[in-house]
Amino acid sequence: MTDPADDETTMPDEESDDPAADAEEATGSEGEEDTESETTGLQEGDFIRLSYTARTADTDQLVDTTDAEIAEAEGVGDQGEFEPRTIALGSGHLFASVEEEIVGGEVGEGGSITIPPAEAFGEYDDSEVETVAASKIGDDDRYPGARVQLDGRQGTLETIIGGRARVDFNHPLAGEEITYEYEVLESVDDELEQAEGMLGMFLDVELAMHIEDDEVEETSVEQPEDEEGDPETVTETVEKRTLYIEATPQLAMNQQWMFQKQQIAQEIIDKTELDRLVVEEVLDGAGGMMGGMGGMGGAMPSGGDDADIEAALEEADIDAEEIAEEL
Repeated sequence: MTDPADDETTMPDEESDDPAADAEEATGSEGEEDTESETTGLQEGDFIRLSYTARTADTDQLVDTTDAEIAEAEGVGDQGEFEPRTIALGSGHLFASVEEEIVGGEVGEGGSITIPPAEAFGEYDDSEVETVAASKIGDDDRYPGARVQLDGRQGTLETIIGGRARVDFNHPLAGEEITYEYEVLESVDDELEQAEGMLGMFLDVELAMHIEDDEVEETSVEQPEDEEGDPETVTETVEKRTLYIEATPQLAMNQQWMFQKQQIAQEIIDKTELDRLVVEEVLDGAGGMMGGMGGMGGAMPSGGDDADIEAALEEADIDAEEIAEEL
């Protein structure tokens, strides 16, 4: 007798005794499509170029903008560069409510959303208004509205009478709802643009940078499999995707970079395909040294012989023997 389990003859479909199983089977492919559709659109980790303007909801005071025309009209056009910003969704560089609106959406979409005080700059706290000795306030800051720094805290001077000063340590926009208007302009896939955008969110410094694929030697210590022998030092050559940043005095003096360079670098590495950051100091060599010799200009030829150098010195009216004696 033939075992029905071995019979490959096609039989007509029969209804199951379990209606729930039938329903699950019938909607299985549809459910997969629904799951897939839920993950379409922009997602956390995507880089986008975003334009936005944020204002206080009640007084329409400008909080931030990427629009140069709005900045000029508000009288702050000279306080930095105003242009769309490149950000990585999920990096915490936007209000959480704004990111939630963008995730799942598409390039070209925009909108307006009101951010509550607790999510924006905090609720106003009356206990943060304190009376301090007026002697703690610098002479140049003794006027209402002055931003003052006291014991590591920043506040706004409200009044100063006699020997006492009243200082509000709340954020200037505490208790304010913020209206945030935005538009997603484009996706950013270029790796260098992504790195520039992330650095721009941390540092208000113009930097020259480029990306290279390097071969780097890495050393590690390996324990023998039998765990009885001595550890072995192993050196291997690996490829590293490297972001090279040209060091500038502005970067070196930037406080955020000074104190948070490791965290900044780590976030860029986590959000991009980069493996490391290298900050390079560029020295121009003889050109910089000769620049200190008054009157030389461009008279010194590069790679010339002694006669050329002597001729250049004569043309610049510089006595070579006097220089030699001074040296």
